[in-house]
Formats: sequence, structure tokens, C-alpha cells
Amino acid sequence: MEPVKINARQLFVLIVLFEHGSSIVIPLGVGAKQDVWLAILLGLTFGLLLFFVYYRLHRYYPDAPLTAYAQDIAGPWVGKILAFIYIVYFLYIASRVLRDFGELLLTFAYPETPLFILNAIMMLAVMYGVYKGIEVVARTGELFLTFLYLLAVSGFILIISTGLVDLHRLQPVLEEGWKRVWKVVFTETLYVPFGEMIVFTMLFPYMNNPKKMKQVAIAGMALSGINLAIIMTINIAVLGADVAARSTFPLLDTIRKIQVANFLERLDIFFMIALIIGGFFKVSVFFYAAVIGTANLFHMQNHQRLVYLLGLMVLLLSIAIASNYPEHIKEGLKIVTIYMHVPLQIIIPLCLLVAAAIRRRSFKQQ
Repeated sequence: MEPVKINARQLFVLIVLFEHGSSIVIPLGVGAKQDVWLAILLGLTFGLLLFFVYYRLHRYYPDAPLTAYAQDIAGPWVGKILAFIYIVYFLYIASRVLRDFGELLLTFAYPETPLFILNAIMMLAVMYGVYKGIEVVARTGELFLTFLYLLAVSGFILIISTGLVDLHRLQPVLEEGWKRVWKVVFTETLYVPFGEMIVFTMLFPYMNNPKKMKQVAIAGMALSGINLAIIMTINIAVLGADVAARSTFPLLDTIRKIQVANFLERLDIFFMIALIIGGFFKVSVFFYAAVIGTANLFHMQNHQRLVYLLGLMVLLLSIAIASNYPEHIKEGLKIVTIYMHVPLQIIIPLCLLVAAAIRRRSFKQQ
């Protein structure tokens, strides 16, 4: 691991930017229709329970990332396999998020530009940040977070002032009961973005004040969950549940409706910049976790040597994972959730925690 430390504020900033990331771009939880806010808040609640699993594992191994203590808990051979699987998982999710933002730029700003070029430009920025280290990425996040919140508050005020919000579109609450809400929670909102906090098990050892970690992480997740619930609720109140469900990028469709005195309009380009910034940090965190995990697995002293090779892999994978954007979204909802999110965010961490607790108890008895 590189000899750097991040403070509590920087960890909070990284979590908030990471949790927003692609979650405000994609139609998160729209399957719950006007109850989307409830699905997101329930996803946050179960996501916090998952975080306590990750945090407890970190308490057992405070100086090691996930790829290191998995080898200690599961044994050298099984542990190395698990570490390799998590590295592939982080690289794959980084490529999916990169594809999300490449498609966003392709749709709204650069329809004639090849997707590969758009992804390559963003990936170069990510590679540069990861090459400089997590401390540099965290400090950059501190600069951007205030700007993003000012932009978000401005957008909220403009949407309210232009009379776009129709609260009747949010009724009736629980029209079809709880079944639809629970389905969305356990197929979408639990895993994205809250279950993705598994990637921070690779960053927790960099904290210079571990005592504040739990409070900071919970605060970051709670703030992000509330923000996402508000954003998606506004999307439903402006567009309607059916239109939001069919929209590829509902937030930008909402922003495009802002029109003040036939003068202030077409503001989507400014908010798209904000979305790209969030995407940069989400890709950076996943990519950084994959890089340091690989360095740890193969006992490499300098993780920077891996940046270019793994960055090229993420770039090529972002193009190859799907032939078009609808296929990309379908794959994320159907295949990735069942075969990647569930085992890697829930099942394996729970098994590791149980095994670690049993080992710790047996050591104390001896």
C-alpha cells in the first residue's frame, strides 16, 4: 500500500461523490414508480447493515485491505482466488460506470463522436488521478463537492420556481402494496449504490483516524441516500412515473424542462458537467481498488506500474460488455445483480466475517 493517509473529511467526500456517481444518471429504482423514494430509503437501510459487516471485518484487520485479509481468513489458495475475483469485480464495475457516462455524453453532447473516444478521454483522467494516488483524488473531491452542491441547490430552486413539480404524480403511496417496493429494493437499490461500499474495504486502511471511520461512513451513506431519494422523487413529480421509467437519463430530461422567462433554458449542459465529475470519482475509486488489490495479490511494491495496463483493460471492457445501451442496462439489472452483486457484496463478506469471528474466539480461548 502506498504510504499516504486520508482524513475523515476526505473519506466523507469520497463516499458522497461515489454514492451519487452513476446513481443520479441511471433510472434508479423507477420500477417502484411513485414509491421510488421509499425503495431508495429501504435500500439505504439494508445497505447500512451491509456496511457494518464490512466495518467489522476491517476492525479485525485494521491495516489490511479486503484482498489481503481474505487470504488470511480463507487460507492462501482460496483467499488468493477470492482476491482475484474481487479485483475482476472492481475492474468490471469500473468499466460499467465508464460505459454509463460514455453513453450519456454520446446521447446529449457528442452524437457523432465514437464511444471509444469519449471513454478513452475520461479513462485517461481517471488513470492520471489513480497514478498520483488516493490522497490526490480525495483532495480533488474536496474542491468539487461544494461546487456540485451549489449546482444541485440551484437546480432544485429553478425546478420548484418554474412550477414543474406536480405532487399529485407521487400519489397514491403504495398503490400496489409493498411487493413492488421490496422487489426493487432487493434487485436494485440495495446493491447500487449502497452495496457497492464493499470497494471501500480497500480504502479504510488509509484512514489517519480510524475511530471516526464508522460515523463518517454512516453520515456519507445517509446523506447520499436522502439526496438520491429527493432527486428521484423530483424526477417522478416532473416527468411522471411512466415517462421516468422509459427515460434513459431521467434527471437530464427533468433539467431540460427548466425554462425561466423564455431566457434561462438549456441548462442540461451545466448539470451534465456535474454528472461527469461524479462519474469520474466513482470510476476512480473502483479502479484504484483494483490497482492496489492487484499489487497486493502479486506482492508488487509500486502500484503505479499497473495503472496503464489495467486502465487499458477497463477501457476495452467498457466497449465490449454490450453492443448497445439498452443491452448494457438489461445486463446490469438481470445478470450482474444475481451473479456478482449478491455473492460479492453479501454472501462472501458474511462468510468471511463468520470465519474471522470464529478464529478470533478460538485464539482468545487458547
